[in-house]
Amino acid sequence: MITEHFPALQIVIPLIAAPLCILLRWRNVPFGIALVATWSAFIISCLLLGQVMDQGIISYELGGWAAPWGIEYRIDAANAMVLLIVSGIGSVVVPYTRNSMLLEYIHERHYMFYSAYLLCLTGLMGVAITGDAFNLFVFLEISSLSSYVLISLGFDRRALTAAYQYLVLGTIGATFIVIGIGLLYHATGSLNMLDISQRLEINGYDRTVVAAFAFITVGTLLKLALFPLHLWLPDAYTYAPSSVSAFLAATATKVAVYVLLRFFFTIFGAEFSFETLPSGPPLMALAIIAMFTGSFVAIFQENIKRMLAYSSVAQIGYMILGVSLVTVNGVAATVLHLFNHALIKGGLFLAMGCIYFRISSHHIDNFAGLGRRMPLTMAAFVVGGLSLIGVPLTAGFISKWQFVLAALDRDLWWVAALLMMSSLLAVVYVWRVVEQAYFRSPPAGSEAVTEAPTSLLIPTWVLVGANIYFGIETELPLTVSRMAARALLGTQ
Repeated sequence: MITEHFPALQIVIPLIAAPLCILLRWRNVPFGIALVATWSAFIISCLLLGQVMDQGIISYELGGWAAPWGIEYRIDAANAMVLLIVSGIGSVVVPYTRNSMLLEYIHERHYMFYSAYLLCLTGLMGVAITGDAFNLFVFLEISSLSSYVLISLGFDRRALTAAYQYLVLGTIGATFIVIGIGLLYHATGSLNMLDISQRLEINGYDRTVVAAFAFITVGTLLKLALFPLHLWLPDAYTYAPSSVSAFLAATATKVAVYVLLRFFFTIFGAEFSFETLPSGPPLMALAIIAMFTGSFVAIFQENIKRMLAYSSVAQIGYMILGVSLVTVNGVAATVLHLFNHALIKGGLFLAMGCIYFRISSHHIDNFAGLGRRMPLTMAAFVVGGLSLIGVPLTAGFISKWQFVLAALDRDLWWVAALLMMSSLLAVVYVWRVVEQAYFRSPPAGSEAVTEAPTSLLIPTWVLVGANIYFGIETELPLTVSRMAARALLGTQ
């Protein structure tokens, strides 16, 4: 049955579609190919998540070679959730690209854009689905290389500098990761993640394994942009095309957080990662610094895309804080925030693209009176901002409340207090935009500014509406995130 091959089809469909966009480059064919490929991947990821919830872990052997000798795709609740995030965001953003590219001068190279976009999607989903450590690195590089291209397509010349900076730092991170994987292979003689973890338990953890842990940790923290290894992120999100900013902000760092979770808990194991090597306190300290530093810097930004980029640095801090708690509740809160923050930041960056489509600016001074000129777009931004703050009845509230509960479960009341304080900082930078859009008079000559096209508003409101829906109907994301945490910690 075809359902047996869903894990392979999840990767094969967008991978084959990418070169087809180059070969069949006339008119709207590349757009159609990307639309079919992304939505096919999303449907498959939904079906895979359903299978995991009903039947448990899915193991798929490629080429008929049994693991650990062959390459295995292994899907549990954790990576099923990540597959859903990546494919879901990817499928929503594609319809948005058709009009947004016209303004940002990418329409002449649309086939190249869609090819790179599909390769990035393939790489990110491949990282999540593979059970082979070296294949994880290969897919990570596929996604990274295509990300550099996508960012460089920005209309501002600084996009090239941002892409180059990301390339340099991303390559350093990838080098650290592949060195760590090589050291693990030297220590265990295997590349299969499950097999490596079993051999480490039998053979013990020598200095080679400790070195592998250090290399992989630093490389992954650079990829996920944890403070102070976040320097590539603000420029990359600010100067990339609007649709690329939305896609990468909602997916790339989330996949990198998943990689950290997979190595810490599945391969090395929680005992080695957080007891033998006391990684918890340093990660917690960096996470708290990121929460406050990212938010403080965001408050003083005049470019709203840059403000949202620094906000992402703070939100990554929340996710790493959950990891540092080393509990089912803490890890579950991290997985839940992966999902919720993808909806939040994806919706906000798409709203920014709608605004840029009409006023050709991201500067806060040019937002005066937009609440009257673009009511639907600004309403989407406000809802996304409320979710970012963590207001009740939004998805952001649910995940932040789970972080508070996880901290209190460890009797870390001061961490819970810091969590709530850092959330209040988001009120300041979100309010700056609201004040400008709703309480400032529009400048003379702005009468020509009208609402964004429906083709841009629909994808924006899909993600913004999902923030409200999953802020009220919480059973599915809470159930899956708890299943994922138990699978990672080995408590099920």
